[in-house]
Amino acid sequence: MSGPEVVTKSSSRIPALLGVGAVARRAGVKISTLHFYEAEGLIVSERSRGNQRRFRRDVLRRIAVIRIAQAVGIPLGEIRARLAELPGGQTPDARDWARMSAAWRENLDARIAALHQLRDQLQSCIGCGCLSVDRCALYNPQDRLSAKGQGPRLLIVPEVPGQVSSKPGRTPGRD
Repeated sequence: MSGPEVVTKSSSRIPALLGVGAVARRAGVKISTLHFYEAEGLIVSERSRGNQRRFRRDVLRRIAVIRIAQAVGIPLGEIRARLAELPGGQTPDARDWARMSAAWRENLDARIAALHQLRDQLQSCIGCGCLSVDRCALYNPQDRLSAKGQGPRLLIVPEVPGQVSSKPGRTPGRD
């Protein structure tokens, strides 16, 4: 690949822009993942004269932030919203990461608490009482939960306030 180069402290030359294959290898993702991230507005590329994607080297850190956030269950819509807050589409630095991760912590803590509740109640009841008729009066006297909607109302994780949905019409946290 020819094009602009960066001279490092050791005076070796490395390309300023990376091709899609090089980014995929370095980031540990498939090329299709990069295309998806780009289509979702999470990363940007430039085009060569031959219309090939070229990425600035700092996209590797941006991809790392995306992958880490995804690994802990942060929806892409929320990741996109936080990355969009960075001025000029800059790559997150340590302060940016601290801010983003702090914002996600409350959401993660609420989800962890809900999972603990689910785990603790799972053996006794699925929430609607249909599998524990002999105990249903304890969990759902006079079928009071039917007023709250369909399904296993005791064990459905409530929506987490402040969570951003990635697409209109989608349930927050289910992207």
